Amino acid sequence: MITSSLLKQFPIISDQVDTRELTAILNELEKLLDQGKRGNIVELGCYVGTTSLFIRRLMNAYNASDEFHVYDSFEGLPEKTTHDISVAGDQFVAGALHASRRTLLDNFKKAHLEAPIVHKGWFNNLTSADIPEGILFAFLDGDYYESIRDSLKLIEAKLLPGAVIIVDDYASEALPGAARAADEWAKRKSYKVQSMASLGIIRT
Repeated sequence: MITSSLLKQFPIISDQVDTRELTAILNELEKLLDQGKRGNIVELGCYVGTTSLFIRRLMNAYNASDEFHVYDSFEGLPEKTTHDISVAGDQFVAGALHASRRTLLDNFKKAHLEAPIVHKGWFNNLTSADIPEGILFAFLDGDYYESIRDSLKLIEAKLLPGAVIIVDDYASEALPGAARAADEWAKRKSYKVQSMASLGIIRT
């Protein structure tokens, strides 16, 4: 698998994702690419671009010329709602995990990689026009209930048959809202959510 080679070759540039999680994320994307499936890729919540860099490397390895869109407020976390309250997650406060758009783009430049199409804004302010058609793979890293709920609403009409959605922090005690939003959406769509590492994987 190309995934394992990439993870051995290149560094993980932040502590917000680990090798086990990256392996699970990239393996799901590689399965699709290895089957010859093509479509656009979206990442809602990109921080400094750790996962984004590896997604681009994997796309390059498969000569995938589809669009890659990333989305972030670039203002850190929003305020929590009651769905997100957890004594294990007191460190997650409004403004935490702030990273600039420039930092993201600089990380792509340092890695000599083509930057994705970057969208700045809170997810609840994005519209369908901001989301590409024909989504094959979506990585949702919004941390909180409303961010994951809004992300799923944005992409649901744009998913290709057989698309894969990965929700970060699905199994995180510190961020319970992510799983609640994913479970509610999956139940409504009659999909199953598979828990792997800290992730929730939805195969449509």
